[in-house]
Amino acid sequence: MKTILLPFFDDEVSQHAFELSAQIIRPVNGHLEGLFVLRRPPIVDGDVLSESHFAQFDEECQRVATQAHTRFDACAVAQGLAVEAVGTTGGPAVGWREIDGVEGQVVGSHGRLFDLIVVGRDFGRPWLDWRVMIESALFESGRPVLLTPTTLGKTFGENVVIAWNSSTESARTVAYAMPLLMRARTVTVVSVEGWGVPGPGGEELATYLRRAGVPATAHTVEPKGRSPAVSILDECTRIGADLLLKGAYTQSRLRQLIFGGATRHILAHAQIPVILAN
Repeated sequence: MKTILLPFFDDEVSQHAFELSAQIIRPVNGHLEGLFVLRRPPIVDGDVLSESHFAQFDEECQRVATQAHTRFDACAVAQGLAVEAVGTTGGPAVGWREIDGVEGQVVGSHGRLFDLIVVGRDFGRPWLDWRVMIESALFESGRPVLLTPTTLGKTFGENVVIAWNSSTESARTVAYAMPLLMRARTVTVVSVEGWGVPGPGGEELATYLRRAGVPATAHTVEPKGRSPAVSILDECTRIGADLLLKGAYTQSRLRQLIFGGATRHILAHAQIPVILAN
């Protein structure tokens, strides 16, 4: 994971997401790009907006972008990262990009150029909707997404939990995250009894990972009346995990929006970083 896209805003959540991204790119001399989307004003059918209205909106959007850029550069200085184009330093570096458009569409399309998209939960409020952005990244970019919590723990990626339900999405998430799994101290494959689709079990995944040099073990959790998502998060707490891997939306997205689901619950409640892929 040498290239990371980080939608960024002038707030502490974005700053924490920057710090975590820096931990990922530093060992591999990677590149982190901060992104701010310069949106157009919303137009309601029948509204006739004056030129002054567009000008005021553009001015406000540019003001917010400038504040975000200033904080982004300050984060780079604090982390000791060069601010310049990718590949010009030979070491880890960051850059800044502003693109006109709609946030979700831009993140979904521009994110295809990166190994990982990092999104901070609740970042950019009330200017942005992080849920729209993370779902657009998952469904449109073809890349994994790292969701960061509002505050960070002391470690990252040392004690990893894989939420395994035998699905294609889970297998894809594990494949994307292999560079991080190879650096972990412990990796625990967690299956929840009665949850999942037909396919290889957790012990089989752990065997595969050990063959690749990953220190993996596996066990199955009894839900005891809990939902799969709550069971997984409880197990992360019990183990002291500092990173969770989960396939996104094994159920259809529409069904999850109506009835809820493991992905939506984890997006809302996980207190540790989560890597997801669809």
